[in-house]
Amino acid sequence: MKFISGIVLGVVLCAGITLFAQNERAMHPQIATAISALRDARDYMQKANHDFGGHKMAAIRATDEAIRQLNLALQYRGRKDR
Repeated sequence: MKFISGIVLGVVLCAGITLFAQNERAMHPQIATAISALRDARDYMQKANHDFGGHKMAAIRATDEAIRQLNLALQYRGRKDR
C-alpha cells in the first residue's frame, strides 16, 4: 500500500510541476517562444553537415546556455508569482 501511495504522490507532484511550468510559459509567451526557437536552431546546427565557419560548437554551447538562462528566468518568475 505504501508503494502505491508513493507512486500516486509522485504522479501528483510531477503533474503539479508540469502544470506550474506550463503556467509560467503561458504567462510569458515570448520567453516560451524563444526557448522553442532556440531548441529548433540548436537541432538544426547539430544535424548540419558543415561547421558554420568554425562557429558551430560555440553557437551550440551559447544556445544551450541561453535556453538554460531563460528557463531559470521562468523559474524565478514562478517563485515570485506564487
